[in-house]
Amino acid sequence: MEKVLDVEDSPERETGPKAKRKKSEGNAPQGCIDLTEDSPTCSSKQQQQTTTTDKLSVICWNVDGLDTDNLANRAKGLCSVLVSYTPDVVLLQELIPPYIRNLKKWAVHKGYTVIEGGEGDYFTGMLLKISRVQLLKSEIVTYPTTKMTRNLLVAKVSFKGQELWLMTSHFESCKENGEERMKQLRVVMQRMREAPDNVNVLFGGDTNLRDTEVAKVGLPSGVLDVWERLGKQEQCRYTWDTKVNTNKRIPHISRFRFDRVYLRPATREGVPPLAPDHMALVGLQKLDCGLYPSDHWGIYCSFSAE
Repeated sequence: MEKVLDVEDSPERETGPKAKRKKSEGNAPQGCIDLTEDSPTCSSKQQQQTTTTDKLSVICWNVDGLDTDNLANRAKGLCSVLVSYTPDVVLLQELIPPYIRNLKKWAVHKGYTVIEGGEGDYFTGMLLKISRVQLLKSEIVTYPTTKMTRNLLVAKVSFKGQELWLMTSHFESCKENGEERMKQLRVVMQRMREAPDNVNVLFGGDTNLRDTEVAKVGLPSGVLDVWERLGKQEQCRYTWDTKVNTNKRIPHISRFRFDRVYLRPATREGVPPLAPDHMALVGLQKLDCGLYPSDHWGIYCSFSAE
């Protein structure tokens, strides 16, 4: 189901809350998004993924909740992907209250714990498969200088008897906010670096980062970029790609790796460190409504314990 995308330079996008709300004017969020009905079908059959019991599976996805165009159908499309992949962990960004209210009903029915990363107009969230991942504690870390109410959601969980820290965030949007994004990246990297050495730490989110910004901050020793570790596969490079994803009807081509996954494996002797072994983009099929589930592709990753 993975699709190879050609490399092409392109102009920057504007993806801040104001830009997204402009597209949604006159189309208010639905009070009820029924995710218990049959999910909309895709133009091509979704590839069924089987759960591998000895591996951790994760999906990270900005669901574009601020754009209410066909939101109910797109939310059902998200759930269809989750049913296909049955991930242990789902890291979500840009949820809105109607979306999360109904996603909770679906998630409970499917055996997931739901964690919310805020109570405002939009926020992040996590789904944890109860049979595989047990929640120990969660917290929200504020970014002191954000202008867009962004934060870091942290969940301390148990997976196969070992403590694992999960993190997700939606970094500051728009090209001009690079300095704030780098501050937020530093907060995340500090949290990952300072975690106990018997804990595996996994971050996934819509970072809006440009490669130049990451280079300025740098990744601490021991923290790895999962896409880079798996060989920088071109088919997984661009998670924001208006060459293929037409949800926003942007006339120019804009392609970036805004969504990223970072891992800091445990280093203490006797504790199995996590290691990435697979990555793929998801949500690449159009729904019957003519849209993709989101303007972002989702990222599916699996990790083995060495």
